[in-house]
Amino acid sequence: MNDQTPDYAIRVRHLAKRFGAQTVLDDINLEVERGETMVIMGGSGSGKSTLLRCIIGSHKTDGGSIELLGQNICGLRESKLNEVRKQFGILFQSGALFNSMTIGQNVALPLREHTDLDPEIIDITVKIKLELVGLREHADKYPAQISGGMKKRAGLARALALDPKILFYDEPSAGLDPVTSAQIDELIVALSRQLGVTSVVVTHEMDSAFTIADRMAMLDKGRILAIKPRAWFEELRDLDDQAAASRSESERLIRQFLRGDPEGPLSRRRSEDGYEVDLFGPKTEGVTTTPSVESTRG
Repeated sequence: MNDQTPDYAIRVRHLAKRFGAQTVLDDINLEVERGETMVIMGGSGSGKSTLLRCIIGSHKTDGGSIELLGQNICGLRESKLNEVRKQFGILFQSGALFNSMTIGQNVALPLREHTDLDPEIIDITVKIKLELVGLREHADKYPAQISGGMKKRAGLARALALDPKILFYDEPSAGLDPVTSAQIDELIVALSRQLGVTSVVVTHEMDSAFTIADRMAMLDKGRILAIKPRAWFEELRDLDDQAAASRSESERLIRQFLRGDPEGPLSRRRSEDGYEVDLFGPKTEGVTTTPSVESTRG
């Protein structure tokens, strides 16, 4: 990033996504500069995973536009969309490796499917990608023979196979112990520096977010509350209670999420939604919320 006009790898404009009558994403605007790491965070059900799936073209949108490397992918035919997909890689939560293939074969798969490279060149490329993630010596092992953290790294090596310009990470630290999670964070940072790729990381792990992010975006109920540099979120997180009290409702909500505090706007909102409403739905005139099965005990 520099002082010149930003060069965007990703531009999302007025994005909307609905599932039936439910609006999951509402007027999302997001820009990611080439070479930066953007962390997208939010609680469960905030829409962050749906946003990721829209950006990679897995979900059709209900409004707005998504540009990847200058190409608007909304409305593209599948063949054209697949050409754009060759320019980005994805690390899924589980690693999404094929259990019947060795680690090396998993990494080689995109090269065999999408290039005309000779087998010898593919073999060399696979070794290079595995070396980047510290797994070159494990190329002949199967996914069942390696740890969860190694599976994540193997999935990352496969995501790197076609030399992508953008890397997407879906909860890269999910299911990992703290040490392995920290190692994955270090790997993300190192790859961004070494390869200059643009990275978009969806996570709710705050330790990871503050380690890897250049900028961060906070989602809540399908809307973006803030897109700011990491330092802004760090300052908000570290405010004492008295200073935080003068901040806006949205900022206090973000602060509670960042800190994991049990009390605050998020928890109050959940309480106000009401246990009874959660069980029986909103009250309707003339309709009671009596359970359909009553106790038979006297």
